[in-house]
Amino acid sequence: MQFMDSRVWSLFKNNWQYTLTYWSAFFSFGLCVAFLGPTILDLRCQTHSSLQEITWVFFAQQLFLFVGSSIGGFFNKSLRCSLSALAVCTLVISVVFAMIPLCHRVLALAVAMAVAGMAMGIIDTIANFQLVKLYQKDSTIFLQILHFFVGLGALLSPLIADPFLSETPCMLFNGTINIKTNNTMRHMRNTLNGIRTHMSQFPFHTEGEVVTNVSYAFWIMALINLPVPIAVFVLMYRERLIACGSGARTRLLERDELAMRAQGSSALTTTPSQSSLDNSSLFSCCRYGDLTGQPLGFVGIHVLAGMVLFFSDGIVGAYEGFVYSYAVAEPMSLPHKTAGYLTSVFWAAITAGRLAAIPLSYRFPASRQLTVNQIGIMCTLLMLLMLYTSPAFLFIGTLVLGLFISSVYPSMLAFTEDMLNYRGCATTLLVTSASMGEMFLQLLVGSVMHSQGSYSFMVCGVIFSILGLSSYLLLLYCWRIYSAQSTGDVEKNTKVENADVNGVNH
Repeated sequence: MQFMDSRVWSLFKNNWQYTLTYWSAFFSFGLCVAFLGPTILDLRCQTHSSLQEITWVFFAQQLFLFVGSSIGGFFNKSLRCSLSALAVCTLVISVVFAMIPLCHRVLALAVAMAVAGMAMGIIDTIANFQLVKLYQKDSTIFLQILHFFVGLGALLSPLIADPFLSETPCMLFNGTINIKTNNTMRHMRNTLNGIRTHMSQFPFHTEGEVVTNVSYAFWIMALINLPVPIAVFVLMYRERLIACGSGARTRLLERDELAMRAQGSSALTTTPSQSSLDNSSLFSCCRYGDLTGQPLGFVGIHVLAGMVLFFSDGIVGAYEGFVYSYAVAEPMSLPHKTAGYLTSVFWAAITAGRLAAIPLSYRFPASRQLTVNQIGIMCTLLMLLMLYTSPAFLFIGTLVLGLFISSVYPSMLAFTEDMLNYRGCATTLLVTSASMGEMFLQLLVGSVMHSQGSYSFMVCGVIFSILGLSSYLLLLYCWRIYSAQSTGDVEKNTKVENADVNGVNH
């Protein structure tokens, strides 16, 4: 099977430095996604806080991730602006990693994580937006690789932190330490891996001498991430985007023309839409005056595509955060050590699924992949609900769910922009919707599990998957309406132009 035709390969060669920059920035994003859960107990000791207080750090990160995604579109006005924001945000992530060991109060840690969350959200929007803008109809395969790097970073950060995590409670009380086994500590970390609503089952001292080496893990991650902002600054310098003179503007124009020439006729037909993409942000997208002249299908595509990602990313966040708690509770009652592997299996499946989706994106259209993914997600969660007493199928189902849900995000971004012929602001809206779903559905599932029991975990998952599939089917229906309206408008304009020409000739 031919992996990439000569036209796409030529386009990549002309823009490989920018593409690798966006991919590496998403690796920084991935590092931030998964490090907080495993280190939460050591951070609790470092900040002398209770578990109820330290879990607000999760909320601060998720909330400002949503805010960053919302405002990220403002930095896409020009290539220089977007790369500058990308360089600053990736540098901020390294600085936050280096500063976390110096945060000895939970408020300071929450502020640091809020700043990191803001940077993550901006990176999320800029990298997705710029790749879609750069490759347009060929963007699916490059978006799959982009999101593969998120999974890679999310897999790497817990591995870096693991050797430095405390195997016993990390705070001395009255000169002694209450010895607990390594399995008990891992059980507590896995149970606290997400936004929680009830923590009283884990009483801990908040005063005493702190005994933890987790600082080294954060400093190592800061060093690993540091080449990313350096690479962005080097790219800006080489492309003369740092200088304030006319040379920078000339170089930027040359890059845009180069991309258009590599894309050929397809790029030339979408040039007007590029200018509308340049001014895309969540708030400019939602202005009433910009929507009044658009057909209903145009608005419906934006809303329904956002709902699909709201539910799919919500499922990812909720499953990652609560599958361990579900597995150790009745009736599954898995051993703590065994259940601890479920989150790793889930993220490994997501990473492998995105890697496998790279060649599949070249062979199959995004709409077909999304159809298979949505049906697969719903069927897998239904099977997990029906076989709720089978530990073996819990692992199998977690693996299959990760594979099916892995490519929904990048495929939906590419598919939606393609439906709109790159005329709208779908990327910013979809990224924001995904962040919102990950934050709110995780809170909702945690509250429901606390009040209704562990069985409600899979019930919520099935409901979300059905809502996601329904939104996707409605999206396809809106696409047909919008396509028919667009075709009718083109034919009408053509007839008017022909009539005008005939009138002039007569």
